[in-house]
Amino acid sequence: MKSFQHMMMPLMQVPKVFNHTINALGEGPLWHPGIQSLFWFDILNNTIHMSDGLNHKSWIFECFVSAAGWVSNQKLLIASATDLRLFDILTGASEQICELESNDNSTRSNDGRADPYGGFWIGTMGLAAEPHAGSIYRFFEGEIVKLFPNITISNSICFSPDKKFGYFCDTPERKIMRVSLDQKGWPSSDPEVFIDLQETNLNPDGAVIDLSGYLWSAQWGASRVARYDRDGCFVSELKFNAKQISCPAFGGENMSTLFATSASVDLEDATPNDGKTFLIEVDCVGQEEHRVII
Repeated sequence: MKSFQHMMMPLMQVPKVFNHTINALGEGPLWHPGIQSLFWFDILNNTIHMSDGLNHKSWIFECFVSAAGWVSNQKLLIASATDLRLFDILTGASEQICELESNDNSTRSNDGRADPYGGFWIGTMGLAAEPHAGSIYRFFEGEIVKLFPNITISNSICFSPDKKFGYFCDTPERKIMRVSLDQKGWPSSDPEVFIDLQETNLNPDGAVIDLSGYLWSAQWGASRVARYDRDGCFVSELKFNAKQISCPAFGGENMSTLFATSASVDLEDATPNDGKTFLIEVDCVGQEEHRVII
């Protein structure tokens, strides 16, 4: 596999298309630090994509898949509508690790990310975004535990570089929450509001935090990823030529490339770029995605 470094470019002023595949609901971008490749999902088409910038591969599953964490250079932990499964990149085989709301066919997985302690946080939601139908869970040391119930659209799962805080949101609430973590990565306080977007009518979707502790929030329907400082104050925005930007991820050779997925679903006036996956070189360094310990 060729290194992504061949795709590196000088600092860009505007985002460029990384991959031209049109996703109905692009989500869950994950830069794998071991094999220098981006994985992302098209949830509504049951598909996971992989690209190093030159080579593109995809796999289709029998149900919705939405988020992943890397376990090794060959295997990912993937969240589906009914379980967490160990997926082999080389063979395409997968095996169930644990069930995830498998007895409820009205929900599916949504946003998820590995935490700094080797765990994996994963949110669920109703298939039609029914109010309070979802929850946020943590998989750790072979067990899956419900952390936060009554979630409508789980999003913004990410973690501070000092390992002290986890973040998440319920998109319709328009508030990104922060929760303290203990020495094993479990929530140790009640969630508190970190960023309140209610007055702006912005819809927080996926989010990621850079090495400086700044949070980058994709905001559904606003064509942008917004950057907030360690106090939750707005700093800047990146505008994209796609309306429904869904989730950012840091990657690239120097971890200074910001990738972003987008969605074409439910757009009556979709442009040619809606649903594509983007990149832009930024003047900061992202965290490497943490390894999930199985």
